[in-house]
Amino acid sequence: MIIDTERAATEATLNAVAQSSDARHVELLSSLVRHLHAFIRETRLSETELEFAFDFLNRIGQATNDSHNEAALFSDALGVSTLVCLLNNGAGGATETASALLGPFWRMNAPELENGASLLRSPTPGMPLLMRGLVRDLAGNPVQGARVDIWHASPIGLYENQDAGQADMNLRGVFTTGADGRFHFESVRPAGYPVPTDGPTGDMLRKQERQPFRPAHLHFLVFREDFKTLITQVFPGDDPHLEDDPVFGVTPSLIGSYRIENEGTDSARCVLDYDFVMQPGEARLPVPPIK
Repeated sequence: MIIDTERAATEATLNAVAQSSDARHVELLSSLVRHLHAFIRETRLSETELEFAFDFLNRIGQATNDSHNEAALFSDALGVSTLVCLLNNGAGGATETASALLGPFWRMNAPELENGASLLRSPTPGMPLLMRGLVRDLAGNPVQGARVDIWHASPIGLYENQDAGQADMNLRGVFTTGADGRFHFESVRPAGYPVPTDGPTGDMLRKQERQPFRPAHLHFLVFREDFKTLITQVFPGDDPHLEDDPVFGVTPSLIGSYRIENEGTDSARCVLDYDFVMQPGEARLPVPPIK
């Protein structure tokens, strides 16, 4: 097709996309082309701005490595990851969901641990944490044999793959629920931390005058056959950044009660009790954002 007007550019691109025999590919790319071309028309995108966009996308790739996924971070900071999560859980976005972002720091093959074990694999100063969890189905029945994969940042706000002072797989572990659907473990209370800001996502946050700190949280990935894999985070209710999380990850059901026991004594510790509800569906592990 000879392109004789700006409208013809859209028509020709849509015709080319439609040649695919993959119906879902045609649906997705056709919609992308229509919305992208409409965005360009609405904003009257300049050639200089298009060149900036090319450079920005190239920098996302250049900032990605074995321990950091800039594309996932950029998606999070635009609210895209949370939107996809909400649309695919909680009755298709009609109700709140206990699902949340996977985040950029999940790793496969974390150590398998016995219930009650510690996640610490190297000295990690901080307030001791006891977490007790219950995994149940929609009817309230305990789910036995669910694998619960946990990972979190240290009290200085770093995951072990970011911090040379932590042992490999520190603050990571996988537990299996018993017949009562329960698991528990010990660790240290995590701290909030800034998302990486040395790449293009950081440039965008600064341009929008947004703060980079995520509220403190524990990550959970709960897996068992015959259930939809549950990926979630649990935040303390007193964190100052619940309202301005830069990746829009906080929903009401993800705010837990982190209680302090024996406060003011040498045996002070933080205790979290939390129930996880699994829905019927496909048991599928995500692609790890990092190696």
